[in-house]
Amino acid sequence: MNNVVWHPHAVNKASRAEAKGQRPLVIWFTGLSGAGKSTLAGALEQALAAEGKHTYLLDGDNVRHGLCGDLGFDDAARQENIRRVGEVAKLMVDAGLIVLTAFISPFRAERALVRSLLEEGEFVEVFVDAPLAVCEERDPKGLYKKARAGEITNFTGIDSAYEAPEQPEIHLLNAGKPVEVLMDELLTALRQGGYL
Repeated sequence: MNNVVWHPHAVNKASRAEAKGQRPLVIWFTGLSGAGKSTLAGALEQALAAEGKHTYLLDGDNVRHGLCGDLGFDDAARQENIRRVGEVAKLMVDAGLIVLTAFISPFRAERALVRSLLEEGEFVEVFVDAPLAVCEERDPKGLYKKARAGEITNFTGIDSAYEAPEQPEIHLLNAGKPVEVLMDELLTALRQGGYL
């Protein structure tokens, strides 16, 4: 890396954000599979778009169709998956966007790594906290059933650990609340925190 030098440009993050009239940041949804991360991230993106905000949603499954399509699901692959997503999110923040991400992102160290890539206040960790039993009951993709049957391994919450955030900016308890209620809680917390 000695021969790689960062090249500064005249048009920067501040000017891009000013042109868009918004504060760029990453809103990082984490939680078990089936907790409601993608649903909430999608609903938030729709709400922000209705307000004229410039956003981009990075979803775990969608990213694995391209950028991270070469990765498996063991711990090392999961770590690399989150590292790549973090670097993409950082570039999008530099472009002045509000980036929403929906990833299980089971390890605290990887979430901390993404936070470290951004400036203070640009990373908002949203813990969608749904009990395992609720996630298994919902099982929207049938993955828990497959994991319990031994058809898939390294499944978070079953045979792979999930390290819950210790101090997320936003903690949403989801034991079956309607998405509208969770969205109200989320938007209130984002506004009270000064992020929007």
